[in-house]
Amino acid sequence: MDSLSAAHDSSSEFGLGPAIRFDEFMERALHHPLHGYYAQRIRGIGRRGDFTTAPMLSAAPARAIAAWATRALRETGCRDLIEVGPGEGTLAAAVLRQLPWSLRWKTRLHLVETSPALTVIQQKLLGRRARWHRSMAAALAACSGRAVVFSNELVDAFPVRRFQLTADGWRELAVAFDASQRPHESLLPPAPLPPSSSFLQNHSVGQWIEVHDAYRLWLASWLPAWQAGRLLTIDYGASAADIYHRRPNGTLRAYLFQQRLEGAAIYDHPGRQDLTTDVNFTDLAAWSAPWAVAASPLPLWEFLRPFTAPANPADQSLLDPHGAGTAFLVLDQARRADPAAQVGSLP
Repeated sequence: MDSLSAAHDSSSEFGLGPAIRFDEFMERALHHPLHGYYAQRIRGIGRRGDFTTAPMLSAAPARAIAAWATRALRETGCRDLIEVGPGEGTLAAAVLRQLPWSLRWKTRLHLVETSPALTVIQQKLLGRRARWHRSMAAALAACSGRAVVFSNELVDAFPVRRFQLTADGWRELAVAFDASQRPHESLLPPAPLPPSSSFLQNHSVGQWIEVHDAYRLWLASWLPAWQAGRLLTIDYGASAADIYHRRPNGTLRAYLFQQRLEGAAIYDHPGRQDLTTDVNFTDLAAWSAPWAVAASPLPLWEFLRPFTAPANPADQSLLDPHGAGTAFLVLDQARRADPAAQVGSLP
């Protein structure tokens, strides 16, 4: 592939030199302990940050998640509620406020956060109302494996592997930077593929796809220790059949001060801008199938509709069929009674 002309202003901070897989570059750009976007440089979430999440625009997501958590906590008998990747903590605080008083006083809130910068913000907001953990394994250990778990826009923060369909089959993207810090993309030789339903679809030669393989491995690292509860996942994405419709270049993009950047621009400011892709919900259900039973994903508007106010413009914007209401999906999963019954797994 041709050299990209985008300037790479801090590649040396990430130790880049020889070609590496794209997911390794994305991991360093987002999560490097000193220079990664989420580790140190995130400017916050909302109008003054690089991106805005649905709970920053409306109280409806907090009300809907609280209603879901209320049912889940009561039905499973769990006392522990975990949010993974809680941003600035505003959603967790709002969900806690929306729980019925009879449930709120006995529910223990846990936040799983790896970003030191965001942890500080969360602790200022929540104080002693929550416990913090660096990993899901640690959070589950504190809950004896029994917990109701939710996340909002978590999966899209994981690095992805990128693949292009060529005449020789699927080949994976790698990137290197030259002495002038210019990025050069290349395709690796054909090799075994990670499990993903995207490879099973009828794509044309030239199609790019992304696989959240790091998220798959993350799920496998803690789901075996999850003994009881429910799991709610909210993110932007679609099913395997729909996610790349009219998207031959895939879904990868960056956000810098609310500006969407694509193509070569994703390499411009590593560690200083968010990198993200849409989520394949078919993969999420299949990857967790050995441990969790999934209901069909709901569009966000359907999940939120009972909790919106007709006179509230912010609420109504989330119900827009041409906006976030359909761009986001909600996946509700219950802990499988028989973990050995592995159904829905991908080849």
